[in-house]
Amino acid sequence: MANIVEHLPKMANLQPDSKAVIIVTGKNKHTSYTFRELDDASNEIAAGLEKIGITRGMRTALMVKPSREFFSLTFALFKVGAVPVLIDPGIGIKNLAICLKEAQPKAFIGIPKAHIARILFGWAKDSLQLYVTVGKRLFWGGYTLSQVQEVGRKNLPYQIQETAAEDMAAILFTSGSTGVPKGAIYHHGNFCAQVDILKRVYDIRPGEVDLATFPLFALFGPALGMAVVSPQMDATRPASVEPRNIIDPVVEFSITNMFGSPALINTVARYGEKHNVKLPSLKRVISAGAPVPGHVLQRFSSMLNEDTQIFTPYGATESLPVCSIGSKEVLRETQQLTDEGAGVCVGKPVDEIEAHIIKISDEPIATWSEDLQVSRGEIGEIIVKGPQVTTGYFNRSGSNELSKITTDDGFFHRMGDLGYFDEKGRIWFCGRKAHRVVMEEKTLFTIQCEAVFNTHSKVYRTALVGVEQNGKMTAVLCVELEKGQSSSPQLTEELRELGRKKEHTKDIGTFLYHPSFPVDIRHNSKIFREKLAVWAAGEVG
Repeated sequence: MANIVEHLPKMANLQPDSKAVIIVTGKNKHTSYTFRELDDASNEIAAGLEKIGITRGMRTALMVKPSREFFSLTFALFKVGAVPVLIDPGIGIKNLAICLKEAQPKAFIGIPKAHIARILFGWAKDSLQLYVTVGKRLFWGGYTLSQVQEVGRKNLPYQIQETAAEDMAAILFTSGSTGVPKGAIYHHGNFCAQVDILKRVYDIRPGEVDLATFPLFALFGPALGMAVVSPQMDATRPASVEPRNIIDPVVEFSITNMFGSPALINTVARYGEKHNVKLPSLKRVISAGAPVPGHVLQRFSSMLNEDTQIFTPYGATESLPVCSIGSKEVLRETQQLTDEGAGVCVGKPVDEIEAHIIKISDEPIATWSEDLQVSRGEIGEIIVKGPQVTTGYFNRSGSNELSKITTDDGFFHRMGDLGYFDEKGRIWFCGRKAHRVVMEEKTLFTIQCEAVFNTHSKVYRTALVGVEQNGKMTAVLCVELEKGQSSSPQLTEELRELGRKKEHTKDIGTFLYHPSFPVDIRHNSKIFREKLAVWAAGEVG
C-alpha cells in the first residue's frame, strides 16, 4: 500500500502516548492528540464518512481551520481513499469560485462560515452532493461532524483502504502568484516520496517536535513521527504574525523543527534581534515560498545554536523539494554573489531529482530532446523529473500542455522558473519566466536585477517590471522602503548609481516608490509583479 496515512498507525504502535498534534489556543493553553488518539479519531471519522457516502476517489472540499478536527478529518479522508481538495481561503471569493468549479468536488466539509459562503456564492453548486459541518449546522442540511463520528463508532474497527502509488490522493491548489491558482494532482506516491526525501535530506527523526506555520506542511509531521505544534496565527497573513506566538511555543514545547515563510521568518527575526531572543532547542529551520534574503538569514541565525541551520528548499506545489541549501553555505559563499546580481543559489538537486536547464520558450514543448538544453552557466528554464513531481493539473489541459514535456519513461515538469547550473552543480534561481523583461537589445531577469538594489540600507525590497512606452519595453524598478524611510531625489540617484555599476542593471533608469507590494496569501513573500506592472504603467504613463 502507498498512502501517507499508513505512517500514522505505525507511530500509534511505536509511540502511542507521545503527542502527535498540539493546537495552541492561548497563552499556556492548548488542546492535543496523542498518536493513538489521532489514529483512533481518524478511524472513527473514516468509518462514518464511508457510511454517509464519502468513499474512495470522491473529491472532497475541505475548509476547516487548523485544529484537532482539521488533522483527524484530513487523515480520515486519506484512510478512506477520498481526495481532499485543499485551497487557501485567502485567495479571494472570485478565485475560490473558479477553483471549486474546476475541482468539481462531490462533498464539502467545512466550518459554518465556509458553508454560508458556499451557499451565498454558489461554490461548486453543480457538483456537490454531500455536506458535513464542523460545528453548528444551520439551515443547509447534511451531517455534522458529531453525527459522522457517532455513525463511525458503530462501525469500528476500521480497515484503511488499500491505495496504490498511482491513485489520486489530493488536489492542492497553487498560491496563484502568476494567475488563477491551479489544482495540482497529488498521487499517493508523490506524498510518500516527499516524506521519505524530507526525512533523509533533513535527518528528521521520530520524537522530534515541529512548529507548523503552514497547515499543509503540518500534515507531514505525524507521518515523520514528529509532534506538530500549530501556533496561534492567521495562516493567510504570516508576515503579520505576533512574534511571541511563535517564540513562546518554541520554548514551551522544546520545538526542534520549524517551518516558516520568508515573511514570517523576517518578522520573528526582527523581534528576536531587538529583544535578544535565543531558541536553543531548534535543530533546523526550513523556509520556502520565495528566496530568503541574506540579512534575514543572518538575523534569524543569531537566535540559533551555532551548528543550527536555516534550510531554504527550492520547489513548488507541483514538485517539492527540488533542491536544498543551508544558511551556512549561503552566508559564507553565495550571498555576496547574489548581492552582485548572480541570482539566488538554491543548492544542488536532491538525489531523487533529475534537473536540466532548457532554452527559454513560452510555447508548449511536446517531447524531450537533448538539444533543448543550454550550456552550463547559461540562463534557461528549470525542468525536473522525480517521484515527488506531480503529473498535472486537474481540469487544466492548457496548463498541462505548457508545463509537461513527455519522455520515453515519463515526463519533465517545467518549473516556470529561470536559472542556471554553476560549476559545482548548484542551481541559481534568476526569476520567474513570466516576469522577465524583454527589451530590444537584452532580457532582464527579476531576481538578478533586484538583488543589486536590495543592498541599499533604506530599501526593504524591489520589483522589476516592464512597461511599454512608445512601442518599446522599458525596465522600471518598483521600490518598497524600510519602515520609517521616505523617498527623495537623493535616494533615487543613489539607486541609479548602484545600477550603473552592473552591466545587467545599468539600463534601469525609472524608479517608482510603492508603499506596500501586493504579495501572495500563502507565504506573503511572492511579489505580484503583474499587479505592480499595471500600477507602474499608470505612474509613468
